[in-house]
Amino acid sequence: MSHPKPAAPAVPWYREVGRSGWTSFLAAWLGYVLDGFDFVLITLVLTEVRSAFGLTAVEAASLVSAAFVTRWIGGMAIGGLGDRYGRRTAMTTSILLFSLGTLACGFAGNYASLFAARLVIGLGMAGEYSASAAYVMESWPARLRGRASGFLIAGYSVGTVLAAQVYTWVVPSLGWRWMFYLGALPAAVALWMRRALPEARDWEEAIAETAVRPSPFRPLFATAARAWANAALSAAALASLLAVFTGTAGAAAPAAAVVAAACLAALGVQLGGRRGWALFLALIAVVFVGFLATWPIQALLPTYLKTELHYTPDEVRDVLFYAGFGTVAGCVLAGFTGDRLGAPRAFALSLTASLAFVFPVFAVRHDLAVLGVLLFVLQATSFGASGLLPRWIGGHFPAERRAAGLGFTYNVGALGGAVAPVIGARIAERVSLGTALAVLTFSLTLLMAALVFFDVPARLHRLIDEHAGRDHLAPP
Repeated sequence: MSHPKPAAPAVPWYREVGRSGWTSFLAAWLGYVLDGFDFVLITLVLTEVRSAFGLTAVEAASLVSAAFVTRWIGGMAIGGLGDRYGRRTAMTTSILLFSLGTLACGFAGNYASLFAARLVIGLGMAGEYSASAAYVMESWPARLRGRASGFLIAGYSVGTVLAAQVYTWVVPSLGWRWMFYLGALPAAVALWMRRALPEARDWEEAIAETAVRPSPFRPLFATAARAWANAALSAAALASLLAVFTGTAGAAAPAAAVVAAACLAALGVQLGGRRGWALFLALIAVVFVGFLATWPIQALLPTYLKTELHYTPDEVRDVLFYAGFGTVAGCVLAGFTGDRLGAPRAFALSLTASLAFVFPVFAVRHDLAVLGVLLFVLQATSFGASGLLPRWIGGHFPAERRAAGLGFTYNVGALGGAVAPVIGARIAERVSLGTALAVLTFSLTLLMAALVFFDVPARLHRLIDEHAGRDHLAPP
């Protein structure tokens, strides 16, 4: 027997969100703009910073990687804060860390203080992703949560485009420090807007139903022995990541990376518990593959344009604008298709469509307009599809564990973004950089599409817990 479809709302979807929903979205969106602004910012001013402080190539690169070192801590800690004390508290904490870290970069007097400020930004960046994504999706109507996710992630790409433009205006006349001073302004505005936001509806209902505030970290501190053991695991993971990304590990870098991975996996197994450990590890693996697929182009595209195509700085900037706006358009489109087709299917279909544009992008050499259009479409269908990632991951967790689960799995998996450029550069030692980027992007995007389309994490979860697997963000 078929069930009749629910009647369409009597008002347009944007009115269905309501004034409070849009206010909540704007406060969170500004944080995402700052996220994108800051990530590109450090790469834009890296040559100026290196010259000012007399840094080696390894030290300069470590400033980019520094934010990845602490992201898993911020995702876990601030996500847990959001599950226990509310999304609004976690959002305020994350943006405060973000703004302080960004401002501290502007006042940094040497390499050590700038590196420390980047570590603080990593904490806030991770917390912003988990807390704000959970908050916006839980504040919007259930049938519009794909749009909430896609529109929110679009803020990141807006920030990257804005940073590239502001750089050309500010640095030549005022110097690199002013980029960081200006970067703290959106954070201050977002912090001011968040002071009076209502709490997320889904979280409040979940807490009211159980009458108990959740404690996502309880599995890590069940006994004194386990607490000490997990403190040691966390310290080992942090030390290993620092050694890898600062270059101090030297030839032992592969071993240090294995130690970090093992420690983080052990924490994930405990956080997932007896029935959820496979879900945690599978989500981390899928996100890791996703970052491996998209971040070689994100990190090495400017290098490819300068070294192999010999583009001028202005031409590189123009191409990056095409890419940035393509990602914005893709995130918005993904939001609509996600609500219509379901997040996994829309996500996977968009990734699959992007495969048609990977090799053509790297076949074009001297036609800037054609390259820009192809890159716009590629970024819209590949990186833009990531606008559904918070919606897809968040649907695997109930409201009382969503922020911590989303924060930990996404930000541990995000370490793929630090590994991807290294792999791309290594492959480029044997073939051209363009070929390396094309092959790496095509193969890993295909794998990512399959993992999402078949929702491998949910399938593995059901093997352990037959009652698991439903989408907790779907309309009732």
